[in-house]
Amino acid sequence: MNDLEPSFAPLAERMRQAGMPKLAITMLKLYFQRLRAGADGKIRENEIEPLSLLPTAADLDKSCRQQGERALAETVLIKLNGGLGTSMGLDQAKSLIEAKNGLSFLDIIVRQALAAGVPLILMNSFATRRAALERLTSYPELGGFNLPLDFVQHQIPRLYEDNLQPFSCPAQPEQEWCPPGHGDLYPALVTSGVLEKLRHRGYRYAFISNADNLGATLDPVILGYLVSRQAPFLMEVARRTKADRKGGHLARRRGSGGLLLREAAQCPENETAAFQDISRHRYFNTNSLWLDLAALEKELQRRDNRLELPLIINRKTLAEGSSASTSILQLETAMGAAIEIFPEALALEVPRRRFAPVKTTDDLLALRSDAYQLRKDFALGLAPELVSPPLIQLDSRYYRHINDFNQRFAAGVPSLRKCRSLRVTGNLFFARNISLEGNLQLTIQENQAATLPAGLTIADQDQEYQ
Repeated sequence: MNDLEPSFAPLAERMRQAGMPKLAITMLKLYFQRLRAGADGKIRENEIEPLSLLPTAADLDKSCRQQGERALAETVLIKLNGGLGTSMGLDQAKSLIEAKNGLSFLDIIVRQALAAGVPLILMNSFATRRAALERLTSYPELGGFNLPLDFVQHQIPRLYEDNLQPFSCPAQPEQEWCPPGHGDLYPALVTSGVLEKLRHRGYRYAFISNADNLGATLDPVILGYLVSRQAPFLMEVARRTKADRKGGHLARRRGSGGLLLREAAQCPENETAAFQDISRHRYFNTNSLWLDLAALEKELQRRDNRLELPLIINRKTLAEGSSASTSILQLETAMGAAIEIFPEALALEVPRRRFAPVKTTDDLLALRSDAYQLRKDFALGLAPELVSPPLIQLDSRYYRHINDFNQRFAAGVPSLRKCRSLRVTGNLFFARNISLEGNLQLTIQENQAATLPAGLTIADQDQEYQ
């Protein structure tokens, strides 16, 4: 361990200067030590076994609902709200953009929490905290629970890949830092004091999910299943489709038989085919978790608050000022990987409607359309006649960034409840009251723009517009 100290010292000093707590520095040191020892962050196919059938939410009985409804008074809703949505051209929290019916993601999340009668706590990043808390001032009812409205994810230095020293970018110092993945949930709950406050006020259970997944609502039936099984941890999973081949999947550790999560970055390149084989690895992690906070507190105390998770090594290429780009590393962990920490952890197959993340403007178009509906309790669901949302591919040259997307749908998004798939190639604008049905490919000639006229209905066409 002594030879680790000189190489880690610059990282520790940078974190101390940024005000990071001791536990955050300790966790980075543990993962840095693994990296120095030669860990590549991979989980190989010969280390795991595919899962057979899992229990499903549809099979849970009325007793689960009754137990869950009784446990609601001891339950808190935690939303991961650290993302800026840079892939959509945003420089603010993604949760603040309009999601549906004139409401932002955060507006709908607050309404979901208030409808369920549970407190809402955000895990913000340094980049999202101020704007998110400002938005929450519109909801004074949240203060009635006398709990913090948020806690902040830690930040860690990015590393040069060649020498594992802190990345330096004086022209853009914010580029020197990165979040340590949502596995930081556990140490951040400790260092913020939020876990201690929750336990002190009698909260026993937490439901945690991504802020961009409005389908992940607090379901008392699933809560009741967690309570009835006296489980410390439950992960919601869904059946993988071709669209989910690149997402993390659930498996069992060969030998122990324990559940584990393998993310795409943890798969060796020569095993990509097995990783993406949806008939072999059937279930993907929706990143919606249920925790018994008493069990979590006990496990953290047993481990001196160091909940070590499988390492994820994320490689990126960044510009170093005006010089050539350089290869850097980000050391990350996933919160779902804690399923391996708890031998009694459960996985439950949930319906696809509980997984509606918005990662691109393709997803946002489906969400804003009538393919999805908001109920009175602000739970999001597919239109009754739909089993899955339409598959949408918008030309990234014209729709990828949110401002460009909004310009092309300024008159409103088309009806998609009868649409199975939509592919748009080129610069196409949409007037009001348009209905798209079946399987559609709409193409605009290169370097041209076109507008679909108001009131138009198009069904099952491969159409080129001028």
